[in-house]
Formats: sequence, structure tokens, C-alpha cells
Amino acid sequence: MRIGVLCSGGDAPGMNPCLRSIIRTACILDVEVYGIRRGYEGLLNEEFYPGENGTHVMGLRSVSGLSKVGGTILRSSRSQRFTEPSGLNHAAKVLHKYGFDALIAVGGNGTQKGALALSTVWDGQVIGIPATIDNDLYGTDFTIGFATAVDTAVEAVDKLRDTAGSHELMFFVEVMGRHCGDIALSTAIASGAEIAFIPEAEESSERIVGKLKKIKEAGKTSVIAIVAEGDEHGGAFAVQQLLKEAGNPFESRAVVLGHVLRGGSPVAADRILASELGNFAVSAIIQGESGKMVGTIKHELTLTPIEECVSRHRTVDTEQLRLLQIVAS
Repeated sequence: MRIGVLCSGGDAPGMNPCLRSIIRTACILDVEVYGIRRGYEGLLNEEFYPGENGTHVMGLRSVSGLSKVGGTILRSSRSQRFTEPSGLNHAAKVLHKYGFDALIAVGGNGTQKGALALSTVWDGQVIGIPATIDNDLYGTDFTIGFATAVDTAVEAVDKLRDTAGSHELMFFVEVMGRHCGDIALSTAIASGAEIAFIPEAEESSERIVGKLKKIKEAGKTSVIAIVAEGDEHGGAFAVQQLLKEAGNPFESRAVVLGHVLRGGSPVAADRILASELGNFAVSAIIQGESGKMVGTIKHELTLTPIEECVSRHRTVDTEQLRLLQIVAS
């Protein structure tokens, strides 16, 4: 059996440990794995990661030491050609040309949509692995990269807290999350932020300013607000201006963490999750599964139809929203 694996869309810490797990599992099962470089675009261009012994087949040494490495050695990209019928058909021809029996697609929502589309024109097996810092894919409690992104954000907020206290400022800290506020919410709880702005919860400027005035009257001189980029009011700068116009009693600054959240060595939780899902993906293929995404729900490994994963959005835990209101009061 021959399996292809690619990473597509935004990179996420843990993609490399996931690849390591896929290769190590495949070697034990005597399955060949080709690493496809630069995602779906690389598939169209027939770009493969150098294997061992002059072949395209990746072996044990190909992934040695990858547990601690951020990003993805396969590289990643977004492919406009792959979204078109001609591109999909060409991708299927490439897969047939090299004798692939299955494809593992590692990435977020766009990657899984691509895998689903490919399955309509190619008769091989397709399995998705959720890897995106946004944690917005339905079918899993956690996506690869989320835990590391939160840790990175918390570290940055801890540093900003020092400056906020020294200059008696309010910081609006923008984190990624267009459709799901998980990064913002988890960062707010872990960093002790006073406020979180997320897509799933509407907040009026009047109510927030009222809260800020009470905070100041209570003697607090600095405040941290975490803003998800997909918040209804906009990003950090938009929220900062909105609250200023509504009478924010604090002088403020806005900071956008942006792509820094995607980088860095994956934390232990992401390394473990990536290893579990990589191993499970290969096992699922051996068992004849296709058109599904692997995940974990309540600590149990799961398989969910990719169509369901991309048609629904995972939302934040309402209990965490309640928790933030309590600990930030």
C-alpha cells in the first residue's frame, strides 16, 4: 500500500510530530508513505519530499527529531488551481500516476474541504487530520496547534501586563480566530485578562465601558482585553476605537499577535495529540476507512465524515464563558 501525506493552509505547531507519527506507524505496518510538498499545489506539480535510498518513500530517519520542531518540513500553501474542476481532475491523475492508494490531508477547514472535493473525483481513500490553531473544526475537541498557540499568546500577554501596570494602560490584544473564539477565551482565562471579545458572544460597548469604570473605581490601574480577530466589532484597533468613543476611562494601546501564534516548538499537549491522530489516521486507512476526519472527543479517538466536519463549525464551551465571567469579576 502507498499513502501520500500533505499539509495545507495555515501551518500549526504539531504538524511535524504528526508527520513523524504517520511515518513511524506506516513503517511498522510495511506501508509506503510519500511526503507531498507545498500542499495541494505541490500535488498538482508532483513535488515530493526526498525519501530514503534515492526514492520518494519516507522512512524512519526522514522524521528523526521532528517532535520538537515547529512548522512543517513538507511546507504548506494555498492552491487556487485545486479549487477548480480541472485542478481536481489533474490531482486525481497525479495520484493514479504514482500509484497512491490513500491520501492523508493535514490542515484546517480549507484543507478538509479540499480532501472532500478530491474524494468525488478520485477512487482512493482519503483521511483528514485536524491541524489549525483556531480549534474551529467540528468533529474534535481539540485541533493540532491550538494548545501551543494559547501558550504563545499567554506568554505575550504576561509580558504586556508588566508594561500595562507600569504605565497604567489598557491593552487590547488581538489573537487569531475568525469564526471560533477558543484562542481568545482560553488566553483570557489563563492570563487573567479582564475581558474577552469573541465571535460567539455579543458585547455592547456601553456595558463594557460600564464595567471598565467600575474596575477603575475599585482602584485597578491597568486592564487586559483579549480580542478575537473575528469579533463582531472587528479586531483590536476597531474595538479600541469603539470603546474610546463610548467613554473608556483607561488610556489604551492595541497589539496584534497575528502569525506569531502559529510558530514555535509545539507544547507537550500538541505533540501527544499529533502523535495520536497520526497513528490513528494510518490505522483507519488500513481498516478501509475513507472520507473521514480523525479527532478526539472526550478523550476518545473518533472518526467523523469530512462533509460533516466542514459543514458545521465548532463553537466555544459555554462553561468557559461562565468561568471567565467569574474569575475576571
